[in-house]
Amino acid sequence: MEYVQEAGLQVAKPLHDVIAKAAPHTGVEAGTFWLELEKLVAELGPRNLELLRKRDAIQEKLDRFHRENPGRPDTANYKTFLQEIGYLAPEGEDFEIDNGRVDPEISHVAGPQLVVPITNERYVLNAANARWGSLYDALYGSDVLPEQTGLEKGPEYNPARGQRVMQHATVFLNRAVPLEDADHADATAYAVENGHLVAKLSSGSTAALADPAQFAGHQGGDAEPSAILLRNNGLHMELSIDREDPVGKAHPAGVRDVVLESAVTTILDLEDSVSVVDAHDKAHAYDNLAGLLRGDLETTFPKGGETVTRRLHGDREYTAPDGSTLTLSGRSLMLVRNVGSLLFTDAVIGPDGYEISETILDALATAYISLIDVRGNGRYTNSAEGNVYIVKPKMHGPEETAFACQLFARVEQALGLDEGALKIGVMDEERRTTLNLKECVRQARDRIIFINTGFLDRTGDEIHSVMEAGPMVRKAAMKAEPWIKAYEDWNVDVGLACGFKGRAQIGKGMWPKPAKMREMVETKMEHPLAGADCAWVPSPTAATLHATHYHQVDVAEVQDGLAGRRRAELDDLLDVPVLQETLSVDQIQEELDLNAQSILGYVVRWVEQGIGCSTVPDLSDTGLMEDRATLRISSQHMANWLHHGLVTHEQVEETLRRMAGVVDRQNEGDPNYQPMADDPDNSVAFKAARDLVLKGRVQPNGYTEPILHTRRLVAKKKFGIR
Repeated sequence: MEYVQEAGLQVAKPLHDVIAKAAPHTGVEAGTFWLELEKLVAELGPRNLELLRKRDAIQEKLDRFHRENPGRPDTANYKTFLQEIGYLAPEGEDFEIDNGRVDPEISHVAGPQLVVPITNERYVLNAANARWGSLYDALYGSDVLPEQTGLEKGPEYNPARGQRVMQHATVFLNRAVPLEDADHADATAYAVENGHLVAKLSSGSTAALADPAQFAGHQGGDAEPSAILLRNNGLHMELSIDREDPVGKAHPAGVRDVVLESAVTTILDLEDSVSVVDAHDKAHAYDNLAGLLRGDLETTFPKGGETVTRRLHGDREYTAPDGSTLTLSGRSLMLVRNVGSLLFTDAVIGPDGYEISETILDALATAYISLIDVRGNGRYTNSAEGNVYIVKPKMHGPEETAFACQLFARVEQALGLDEGALKIGVMDEERRTTLNLKECVRQARDRIIFINTGFLDRTGDEIHSVMEAGPMVRKAAMKAEPWIKAYEDWNVDVGLACGFKGRAQIGKGMWPKPAKMREMVETKMEHPLAGADCAWVPSPTAATLHATHYHQVDVAEVQDGLAGRRRAELDDLLDVPVLQETLSVDQIQEELDLNAQSILGYVVRWVEQGIGCSTVPDLSDTGLMEDRATLRISSQHMANWLHHGLVTHEQVEETLRRMAGVVDRQNEGDPNYQPMADDPDNSVAFKAARDLVLKGRVQPNGYTEPILHTRRLVAKKKFGIR
């Protein structure tokens, strides 16, 4: 790697070039960026190391306690112990957050949220453009409507399936934006009269909206509009009308599509869903962020026998009911998830000759590149309020939250940003953060914009934190443990008690089955019903379908109803999920097979192909979304059972080798895939998977990154990957 001297830093040339390229659009010289980075590393680097050492010290005390008190501990004694070691902080008086001006997508609009790897141009553009999605396409192309005889998707458009889509969409319209004493199925035309929407019916009569205020605007002429804009529960939808369109011709009112406001927000991910291990990767990630904020990022790829170019969508304009122009963003509001505090990067070498903290680099680089948007130098506006939204993962408790806020404040000073412009989203995904969530929020009260449950990482941390207590329950049984429900309720209870309603988001986790949209539609309404303003979905199609839930549930009303309920119990959160039953030999082997196949299926793509998040087939060949959080659970679970003697080293090795053959079969159609089973001892990916299990117990907080990064660097060198 070639390095460039900047201040007292050695900067990898790819990163140096990206910052120089972004500089003219930020209003701050690149040299200033490097000077300020050197100061930040000197001032805050030691504190970051101190907090990491504290994590290790606390884990040692937890291990000792659980070795001496195996099984599920007495709750009263356990709480006293956790307080004594500083794991459980004293809870202070009640308060409400005061996070300043935030965009309505954060404070008032409840809807789906996408998380997308920032290193994949096609995916990030899809996600940013998923602010608006076709309900017709989502229904037609997914399994929400079963492919019964005559209703198959097929290679060509199926008019019979199209009719079923229109019927389904009409049911949705009648629920979300009903006509007064009429059915949208009877509409033969829509028109605008004196600023009001009127539906002309097959009977010859007309009908207005049951709630006229739901009409938000239109495009085209009043008598024959080309689009009708409606609003429900803060979300917009558009009836796109074209009687000459092949689809519109088949609709009585010429409605060629129902377009829903879908992914209200999108998290551009530098963390769990990417494979970023060196300066080249980091530079690529930052360059894509700059391209998105400049508005010039684009990508070209083959699709359907043609070459497609994808770029950001522009804004959408309508004539409002009062005749004025209404402009709506055509893009999802973009947030950026930085890496956690554990990682260090060779993209910059500090004055002491060591790699610098990657979380410090991420904070300054994210804010610096976001000056493109803050200064109004991009083609489009991301935050109308001039904010930079940064999601912080894997923080352990109030002290680490306070450190993140201290870092953000120093970055604001360094770049001349307004105080509080860097907003923080706190991922509630580590056990010490959950137990102390109110105090974490207190530390970030003047800049916090969401708290979001992350069941997967949270479970991985649960297993590692109580590793010495005994063998854990089976992975699938974990969802029935008392701490899980308490965790999900606790997050909402704390958010509402701290004044999040109308100010910040309370979020829920990912739907893990991208191909199972019918199941998602049938079950994921539980998230808005739980009082969550947003929940993660795996694709733009899923965002459009999940948006229908927010039309059925007024989250603000749900939150009002929940505000006075009894808070979830801390005692339930402290319940340790130690296995109580005796498992059969077959049950144990089945669990091993499931975990090993999941680990190998994900790791082989991460390590050898640089794919940080993907749909990985499980043992039944059902595709499941996998990232480092799911990997953390599976590897920690196997490490736990190995440690407590439920399985042997030889059994783990045999299972991994056998499952390598299964994963090879599942990937045999991928020309870039390197098989593992024939020669596992020379497979970089297989050795990474084995390390994650055999060395899992001693990994810091059970994190997978140290092993993954090491093996990915080996793979890049072995295969000549830049």
